[in-house]
Amino acid sequence: MTRITLVQGDITRQTVDAIVNAANSSLLGGGGVDGAIHRRGGPEILAACRELRAGHYGKGLPTGRAVATTAGRLDARWVIHTVGPRYSREEDRSGLLASCYRESLRVADELAARTVAFPAVSAGIYGWPLPDAARIAIETVRSTDTQVTEARFVLFDEPAYAAFEKAAATP
Repeated sequence: MTRITLVQGDITRQTVDAIVNAANSSLLGGGGVDGAIHRRGGPEILAACRELRAGHYGKGLPTGRAVATTAGRLDARWVIHTVGPRYSREEDRSGLLASCYRESLRVADELAARTVAFPAVSAGIYGWPLPDAARIAIETVRSTDTQVTEARFVLFDEPAYAAFEKAAATP
């Protein structure tokens, strides 16, 4: 059984086996969580992402998928990059958002990572409403068969923490 914990703070300061990056499909850095992970993790992460782009992910990482690189200078062994969907009122993309969490846990299992720190994927610049993003994240992690012993959701601010706290309290 995976223990779900919530932390309000900076995901780049977590001591875990793997940190999940809410990446963009280019894998080459960006804003928000992605930019923070690349800045604090150092050039090793960008170099590893460039290698991925030069190989199997030449067109970028598809939405809902996940792939791992070194964590560079972060206090983790790996960064698991996943590309969340942009929120749409016209199209239900919740399956893609759930896939980000399932795929990240699958990659964590392949790496034998037991502690994983997640951000609120798609809940920032991609516009996903926090209550729904939190519900999908918590439900997906709870229902995914994994060897991960702790899924730590690291929420940047009080509204995000409150949304995840409410979702985690729902059986």
